[in-house]
Amino acid sequence: MKLLTIPLICLSLIVTSAAMAGPEDPSSAEGTAYTAPQKVVFDAVYDNPGDMKAVLATVSAHIRALKEHGNPPVEIVVVSHGNELNGLARANRTRFPDMYDAVRQVTGQGVRIHICGGAARLRGYGPADFYDFVTVVPVAPTDLAKLEGEGYAYVRLGSSAPRITRDDLAK
Repeated sequence: MKLLTIPLICLSLIVTSAAMAGPEDPSSAEGTAYTAPQKVVFDAVYDNPGDMKAVLATVSAHIRALKEHGNPPVEIVVVSHGNELNGLARANRTRFPDMYDAVRQVTGQGVRIHICGGAARLRGYGPADFYDFVTVVPVAPTDLAKLEGEGYAYVRLGSSAPRITRDDLAK
């Protein structure tokens, strides 16, 4: 019995010390390889019209992480129905001069951008008001449900946004 007690005490000390890592102990880096194909829909609802850049930064970081850790096939759709959609309107190109090139960069990597037609209409825009590389869909929730039904993982971006209209931006 004494022979069994000493190894058990040693084992419990090892387990206890590992479980009691302190605030100065470093975290472990996980070497996850992403190899399975991914389909992701980013649901973008931001307060500020210039926040489309935050959406693009998140999407770009996602693509970069996948390329660095396995490079699986990926399909990404961004569904925009907050004030960030203002940054995708041609009429606002002078207000958001870098937006066109930034969005063109991610769409050049295969990312599709969908704009909610209802949200656009409430802000004073029609389908013809947006850049040619975006698609205006009838309603964001319907588009999100369709994409989820097709196997896209849902990722929410943004916050509850007060509506900013085209006329508000002109002031």
